[in-house]
Amino acid sequence: MHGRAPHARGRSARGDPGQEPAHHPPRTRDRPARRPGRAAVHRRRAEPALMLERDLVVSYGTVRRWCVKFGQAYANALRRRRPRPGDKWHLDEVFIKINGVRKYLWRAVDADGNVLDILVQKRRDKAAARRFFRRLLKTTGQVPRVIVTDKLRSYEAAQREVMPSVEHRSHKGLNNRTEDSHQPTRQRERPMKGFRSAGSAQRFLSAFTGISPHFRPGRHLMAAGRYRFEMNLRFTLWDQITGAAGMPATI
Repeated sequence: MHGRAPHARGRSARGDPGQEPAHHPPRTRDRPARRPGRAAVHRRRAEPALMLERDLVVSYGTVRRWCVKFGQAYANALRRRRPRPGDKWHLDEVFIKINGVRKYLWRAVDADGNVLDILVQKRRDKAAARRFFRRLLKTTGQVPRVIVTDKLRSYEAAQREVMPSVEHRSHKGLNNRTEDSHQPTRQRERPMKGFRSAGSAQRFLSAFTGISPHFRPGRHLMAAGRYRFEMNLRFTLWDQITGAAGMPATI
């Protein structure tokens, strides 16, 4: 019958109901958490893939709990293994709708396009900019040489207070790198039909921006052989992070 919900609880291939997400082996759990853009967003598409690939029947709620419980930990582990960010940071903010209310997503990337951090806030005034600057300094553990922003005056006021020694360049045309970094978020936001709360948006986007780039090395910039080699390295690192390196290929 169309529109019927799937099983209400997770069920193993042998029919054992009610298993909590953590009881499943890492190689199974890491599938939905690996790509929150594919699984956490499209949870209703994730169940058939899990069934076919791992011979498991799980509920949509189980997939969601996997992403919530393990996604941020995996994202943090990936960030710790990345090189230190460059000393030139690009900052920008865009609005997102949460239950029909406009909020602002603040984002910072380095010169290579690596996302340094994101923060969902109610406003884009001086206090919001100051809060984001302090969060960035704490997250990265370093002070940039240059920050590049658009012409929002809140940046300049907060920069003079929090990072007075840092050069500030304010020009809309110079900040395309950060604006480009917002595009994957927009692509995921539309299928999700927005976010239900600021907290859920912060949790999802924080994990998403940490995991998604790991599986997007810039295919258009690489020859096919180089791309396959790079992806093999990244999947090996992913298996180490998720604890799946020593697991059998099939379960």
